[in-house]
Amino acid sequence: MANRKAADCRLMPSEKNCSLYISGTAEEVLDTAVKHAVSDHGHQDTPELREEIRKSLTDVND
Repeated sequence: MANRKAADCRLMPSEKNCSLYISGTAEEVLDTAVKHAVSDHGHQDTPELREEIRKSLTDVND
């Protein structure tokens, strides 16, 4: 089974004080986090955004 990763929106710069936490495979989390950043925070889906989110992913200890 693939290592689970997580993205925690509380750790990203935001004016919304968002508390969303996403976990799953690295690709699932990345895709979902990008969709969230675009739809809820007004970001553009760019390679730079994807790289920033990818770098922020943390390991989940199950």
